[in-house]
Amino acid sequence: MNRASEPSFRESVDLMFNRAVALMDLPPGLEEKIRVCNATYTVRFGVRLRGEMRTFTGYRSVHSEHMEPVKGGIRYAPSVNQDEVEALAALMTYKCALVEAPFGGSKGGLCIDPRQYDEHELEQITRRFAYELAKRDLINPSQNVPAPDMGTGEREMAWIADQYARMNTTDINARACVTGKPLNAGGISGRVEATGRGVQFALREFFRDSRDMAQAGLTGSLDGKRVIVQGLGNVGFHAAKFLSEEDGALIVGVIERDGALVNDEGLDVEAVHQWIVKHGGVSGFPDATFVENGAVVLEEDCDILIPAALEGVINLDNAERIKAPLIIEAANGPVTAGADDILRKKGTVIIPDMYANAGGVTVSYFEWVKNLSHIRFGRMQRRQEEARHQLVIDELQRLDDYLGDAWSMSPNFKDKYLRGADELELVRSGLDDTMRISYQSMREVWHSRADVTDLRTAAYLVSIDKVAASYRAKGL
Repeated sequence: MNRASEPSFRESVDLMFNRAVALMDLPPGLEEKIRVCNATYTVRFGVRLRGEMRTFTGYRSVHSEHMEPVKGGIRYAPSVNQDEVEALAALMTYKCALVEAPFGGSKGGLCIDPRQYDEHELEQITRRFAYELAKRDLINPSQNVPAPDMGTGEREMAWIADQYARMNTTDINARACVTGKPLNAGGISGRVEATGRGVQFALREFFRDSRDMAQAGLTGSLDGKRVIVQGLGNVGFHAAKFLSEEDGALIVGVIERDGALVNDEGLDVEAVHQWIVKHGGVSGFPDATFVENGAVVLEEDCDILIPAALEGVINLDNAERIKAPLIIEAANGPVTAGADDILRKKGTVIIPDMYANAGGVTVSYFEWVKNLSHIRFGRMQRRQEEARHQLVIDELQRLDDYLGDAWSMSPNFKDKYLRGADELELVRSGLDDTMRISYQSMREVWHSRADVTDLRTAAYLVSIDKVAASYRAKGL
């Protein structure tokens, strides 16, 4: 077997879509309308750099406008191409529907290796790309709202927001044209950690149900579970950090570009992250065994495998050797369609990408709402909450004084109860609620239908049904 015989990422998305709609009763015309990509804009623009004109190719794909604006990240990578962008846009449609974010699906990409340019050059390139998209309403608070993706982050989003504002000086909602911005440019607390935090909340919900754990042959809780993470970028780092620090999971393997680190006692995720920032890779990190061929660590024995970087890392070549009983797709499309078939037959449980990494778009939705309302979350109610809680504390204090040594409030209770929720707490609460409810909608389909044997099919069924309902409501 070799990867050349496998379908492309876009074909994989279509195959999985087709597998789901075969179990539905949709009119063929509506099925086709949901499946196809509405439009893709290709732009080739020039930027004068280092004394010469350089031409860059970028894409913005709109998969579905059953709801507007459409939403989806912009990635910077040398491998960016139209097929990939269209497949990612389709995933965004289903992802937004699954987590009930009121957006259609879109995606963008620029064919560039950002490591080859300094900050000033990247700003010039980004601003020109944003200009080309914004003048066609492919960046617009009410029509198309990008976000960060692979190779982009807060810095690039701030440049794009500023470029849009310069072009639309009277648009009071200009900041809502893009999400994932820094806090001082209209961002929201908790956005950087959002996708990794969503992975944590997804796993917590999985471990709340004994039926789900039984499918994967797991018991107990996340505490002590051995986890291997492929890719310690923004998503992988936060997922690994929260799972190890807050849930007691052991991160026994980390796979990066230059190799992998293995430690059965558990790796210090923060220390590994700092090492990567300083040295550009994991090679030379103390307190762990370095494996030069990092890909083989995907096949190591563990409880949970988290592919958090690239598409197609689990494929026909290695699927048979994957030992993890539970895989959660923190990246987009890390398991190919062929590998998915093999793993399902083996009984491996896969928490699919369209759900698992939806934390990013969920908190992007919160940021968009914040920008449109022009007020940070918690500003109106936080002190009022504290005042109401103070009434309860005062009554408990009277009881405490009256009973003396017979009863007293628990240590720190007063401080914890009195503190009103700030923006970060409200964002985390909203994300937790979203991840729980979305998972429960998949779980219900998974366990109630004999013809649905995996979570991915369940996710597609739930999301396609919601998209279909939106189109029907429009009279299509």
